[in-house]
Amino acid sequence: MSVQYWLMKSEPDEYSIDDLQAEKVAYWDGVRNYQARNFMRDRMQEGDEVLFYHSNTKPPGVAGIARVCRTGYPDFTAWDRSDKHYDPKSDPDNPTWYMVDVEFVEKFPHFVSLAQLKAQPSLAEMKVVQRGVRLSVQPVEPEHFERVKQLGRRVEG
Repeated sequence: MSVQYWLMKSEPDEYSIDDLQAEKVAYWDGVRNYQARNFMRDRMQEGDEVLFYHSNTKPPGVAGIARVCRTGYPDFTAWDRSDKHYDPKSDPDNPTWYMVDVEFVEKFPHFVSLAQLKAQPSLAEMKVVQRGVRLSVQPVEPEHFERVKQLGRRVEG
């Protein structure tokens, strides 16, 4: 299967691109939306590339790139009563929630804000710029991924 591209959102005060850079590899836990879970459980593959998006901050936007390094597996934080992502309805024998592991690839020299994304006509169809699309994990078209990478590296073209 060829490489797929994704955008994954994280609040930088919870977990940022700098945190991933320091840790090198991390599990992407706490996703509690069924469609986002399905992407991680059913579609993400090792080697898929990820736009690391800082959400719920001023300004929101893409901070860099990560790569999926472990495919979907049960999100064990759902069973930990002391974890903020605990879900009493989730059952270890029949898991509700899944996560993937991601590895750090690069922090962009230039943060790409949501306003910058919206200002690009070539990114008009990108899900993150569309009204009402709030998924924390979403697919990205290859050409959109490349354009965002260019913006983060400030390569015009």
